[in-house]
Amino acid sequence: MQATIPEARMQHPVFVLPDAMKALHSFAKVVQSSGVPAKTLELVNLRASQINGCAVCAVQHPELARKLGESDERLFAVAAWREAPYFDDAERAALALTEAATRLSDRADAVPDEVWDEAARHYDQQQLAALVCAIASINVWNRLNVVTRQVAGQAW
Repeated sequence: MQATIPEARMQHPVFVLPDAMKALHSFAKVVQSSGVPAKTLELVNLRASQINGCAVCAVQHPELARKLGESDERLFAVAAWREAPYFDDAERAALALTEAATRLSDRADAVPDEVWDEAARHYDQQQLAALVCAIASINVWNRLNVVTRQVAGQAW
């Protein structure tokens, strides 16, 4: 059986609205300068993208993480981070916060105090703000890509 090559529904929205690209890149720069380790931010990006089924980001963020020195072993285990021995407590707290903030409608208390409190044990207020912004940012990118059926591996 021959596979059908997917096609995007439209040109990526950030190219249709270039100021959106500028805004999203500016937002990302603020997050990147927050003191949260770049590898942690890429783990956050990958986990949210897995949850949201965003193939573009699920391909792109491991590549970016590898450039930061991230191992394949850890990247392969992100989807099963609770059971994998490769993540420290701060990374686990960031991943738990990512899951809760990405799956807002999955429970009555979307982000339970225990998830928030554990993140707050490992990150100061600026870093927590950056994590929340990073999670929001990757969810925006995921939604832009998924809704318009952007194709993983294709140059925009």
